[in-house]
Amino acid sequence: MKYGYARVSTTGQDLNAQLDALKNEGCEEIYSEKFTGTKADRPQFQALLSALQTGDTLVVTKLDRFARSTAEALEIVKNLFERGVKVHVLNMGLIENTPTGRLIFTIMSGFAEFERDLIVERTQEGKAIARQREDFREGRPPKFTKKRIQNALGLLQSHSYKQVEDMTGISKSTLIRAKRKQSDK
Repeated sequence: MKYGYARVSTTGQDLNAQLDALKNEGCEEIYSEKFTGTKADRPQFQALLSALQTGDTLVVTKLDRFARSTAEALEIVKNLFERGVKVHVLNMGLIENTPTGRLIFTIMSGFAEFERDLIVERTQEGKAIARQREDFREGRPPKFTKKRIQNALGLLQSHSYKQVEDMTGISKSTLIRAKRKQSDK
């Protein structure tokens, strides 16, 4: 039986492209999750590994979908080969349990890990450069402008939190934080 595995790192990312590719490949059962690859405990992946039996094929769209590092990828694939499970990485092809197949897999795993490390390094460099700017603020930008918050706080003089929330779309908890912040000044 062909099993597919699809994973994206964040809830905001979309699994559809991977799921479509796995369906087109003929996967009869597909496990998917929105879970960061930096965590070893990926529940759906663990369930998939438990379900695989001799003669089955594990299909993933790309190598980085099922392993965080070269060492982990090699360990997973070795374990699958020992259990008689085939591994098919769509952008690489079927990985064969031969010396040549394992060599190519090791090299490609090394490149995948190298690519991930470069992405992390470039991201950190970009953050370091951004932190040097005077106007840099860590995290998500504010949803509401200061003017809009001040207007909402003014409305609290004659309206309830619920009424102000309905009028402005600004939640009660945001208004309470803004009010507290204002009184701390």
